[in-house]
Amino acid sequence: MGAEARLAELGITIPEVVPPVAAYQPTARTGNLVFTSGQLPAKDGEMLAIGKVGGEVTEEEGYACARQCALNALAAVRAEIGSLDHVKRVVKVVAFVASTTDFTGQPRVANGASELLGEVFGEAGKHARSAVGVPVLPLDVPVEVEIIVEV
Repeated sequence: MGAEARLAELGITIPEVVPPVAAYQPTARTGNLVFTSGQLPAKDGEMLAIGKVGGEVTEEEGYACARQCALNALAAVRAEIGSLDHVKRVVKVVAFVASTTDFTGQPRVANGASELLGEVFGEAGKHARSAVGVPVLPLDVPVEVEIIVEV
């Protein structure tokens, strides 16, 4: 089953591409790789959460933010290649988690993105990943995710 059919089966709608908030483009393609810019947890023009995970944002809210970031990354990829059925595999995911200094669950937050990609692409959704704790992200969001896919 292709990724587009899988999305429909799961009842997941890929959003419109989130317009850049600075001087960059949503994706860059070189050869058979598509790199996304960092995607924020925007949904319907609003951020899902603001603040730090481990502070004003719970781990569960961070997970939901990472999932939304991944959906936004898939929107950017789809806009670049026309259909997510052209994705051969997800190669790499980087999740930045703005968190308090005592919070160490960045990998669990990043699972929001990784598990979504696994649901959509199955085996082809398995990827290398980094989950990095940072002091602050653009617009004070708790999570930013970028992905690299092979097409």
